[in-house]
Amino acid sequence: MSPHATAQHFELLDLHPAPTDVSKAVIDGLKRTPKQLPAWLLYDRQGSALFDAICQQPEYTLTRLEKELIGSQAQAIAEALPAEALVVEFGAGSAEKVSPLLGAMDKPSYLAIDISAEHLQEAGTRLQERHPSIPMLGICADYSQPLELPLPKAWQSKPMVGFFPGSSLGNFEPDAAINFLQRIRQLLGENAQLLIGIDQPREPSLLEAAYDDNAGVSAAFAKNLLLRLQRDLAIELDPEPFTYQAAWEPKHQRIAMTLVANSPQTWTIGASRIPFAAGEALITEYSYKYAPSDFLALAAQAGWQGSQRWSDADDHFSLHLLTQGDDARMNA
Repeated sequence: MSPHATAQHFELLDLHPAPTDVSKAVIDGLKRTPKQLPAWLLYDRQGSALFDAICQQPEYTLTRLEKELIGSQAQAIAEALPAEALVVEFGAGSAEKVSPLLGAMDKPSYLAIDISAEHLQEAGTRLQERHPSIPMLGICADYSQPLELPLPKAWQSKPMVGFFPGSSLGNFEPDAAINFLQRIRQLLGENAQLLIGIDQPREPSLLEAAYDDNAGVSAAFAKNLLLRLQRDLAIELDPEPFTYQAAWEPKHQRIAMTLVANSPQTWTIGASRIPFAAGEALITEYSYKYAPSDFLALAAQAGWQGSQRWSDADDHFSLHLLTQGDDARMNA
């Protein structure tokens, strides 16, 4: 397979990631204290559409800040990267944010990794049409699990640059975030770099509004999780007596998004019965925010060190370019 021979065609390699045992994930999460479900459960077809709508709400500035920052700093970022680098995007989604960067780089190649083959094919095809001369490849895989990249031979000696936008690292709890950054380092190999977007702490009222917009889209996004559980797992539950809340927790520097039971009820999942007390919260998602120094301290535990940082005018959002620390290279 020669990527340069198929530069005008986005090719997809499906590694057929094993389906997640959704029922087990739900039961395990509901048995936790406090109850907490994996955030990926929010993203069925309807949930994904609602999240796209959240990104359009005036209170939710993260997506706009990141797109504007990448667009305005694409040339400066590209100058910090090696020529003919292979950009590896984790969780490519719509693959829109990477476009200005690819356009500014010197003879890049692009590898998109995502769990959804259908969405990846559509997004990659659009991106390829925008950049017809850039060799591209998509891999359908679960990047949160150990993974080996089946790279074309022509790409195996290219310098690697990981790309992880969207402040998606904030959805991991800190220990899991460190483990994820370690996996990326091991996957990309020695001397690779990582460009990662990180949302920063700011006025709590602004953060809470971003995750609980006036139009109620964030609330609908969270409540759609209950509808999915009803539909996909045939869980007996009543979605109505739950209230959505998004609260800043300063001790943990995170937004906690929860559905709070207004009255007692019991969920039936097969042979399992899960009681909810009145006032009990079900955590749907966390979003950790990191000051630059705190993020770099976390990244250092995974073998990365800061090289450069770009931020918006108000210093609410950062793009960090990381290189591998000396200890990481010695232990690679």
